[in-house]
Amino acid sequence: MFTRRQALKSGGAAAVALGFPRVLRAQETIELKLSHFLPTGNGMHYDFMEPWARDLEARTDGRVKVTIFPGGTPLGNVAKQYDQVRAGVVDIAHGLHGIPSGRFPRTSVIDLPFMTESADAATRALWALHDRFFAVEYPGVKVLAVHAHNGGLVHTRDRQVVAMEDLKGLRIRFPSAATKMMLEYLGAVPVGLPPSQIYESLQKGVIDGLVMPWDPMYSFKLAELVDYHLDARAYTVSFYFVMNQRRYESLPEEVRAAIDSISGDNLVPRFGAWWNAWDDLGKKAALADGGIVTRLSGAERDRWRDTLGPMIDAYLAGLEEQGVEDPRAIYEALRAEIDALEKT
Repeated sequence: MFTRRQALKSGGAAAVALGFPRVLRAQETIELKLSHFLPTGNGMHYDFMEPWARDLEARTDGRVKVTIFPGGTPLGNVAKQYDQVRAGVVDIAHGLHGIPSGRFPRTSVIDLPFMTESADAATRALWALHDRFFAVEYPGVKVLAVHAHNGGLVHTRDRQVVAMEDLKGLRIRFPSAATKMMLEYLGAVPVGLPPSQIYESLQKGVIDGLVMPWDPMYSFKLAELVDYHLDARAYTVSFYFVMNQRRYESLPEEVRAAIDSISGDNLVPRFGAWWNAWDDLGKKAALADGGIVTRLSGAERDRWRDTLGPMIDAYLAGLEEQGVEDPRAIYEALRAEIDALEKT
């Protein structure tokens, strides 16, 4: 016969096996992995993701611990960010919508030329229209934020670009399908490269330049290698910040509440000011390194618009062929939302 002590001991073991003693497990540390593709010297790491992770830890009184895997680590490949988070290899990921190409066709509409010059307007517009147009592109994940950068520039190593003709034949790195098509229509030769390979490719002469905002001139140290900067502000590209849906739903209610409190509507409005600060650092680095900056003239901008009008039509038609329902409606809704935001 069991003694009372043996019976209690046996019952406790059974309860553990069945997963009942939540009180005992409630204090266990919840480990979360966050991955992204950028160097730790990039503003998105030190202003955004690192503080976001530490804030989550603080709001959960240390119950949650977030480990960040940046670019250059085994989990920091830009082309694998979304697959990793969907598969649960990481819990949270920040990535570039355009790499690999074709995964977010609806969201890619924001990348079309002359949508906006403002990271703030592009980011807020993407978020305002997320449920209506874009949520369908994120099965298996909880979207914590989406954002876009300020109007992008053309940075070149040896040849100054001030007009469309100056781009002819130049090998220019592109970040998305829409910017690839834009460069083709402007006469350049688009080259696809992950951000981590840009520096070496410039150094070795594999590419003649790139389209990017100001920020990478500082965070990727590209100001050392490019001499000319055309402030074209002709396009933007966008990014996602997502969490594995099953992992999110498995968390205690108070932890989910903590994540929600620093994401979505509470996070999206911050990107405009952040991008302005990051771009300011990049521009200062370019000027300090002797970079020559020109701005696309009004007349030349009109030429680009005329040239790229058919490109926009062709891109939208291509999306429709891929199965996107009424991409023109997405384009017009984004433009209207951005126009309204920029007026205010």
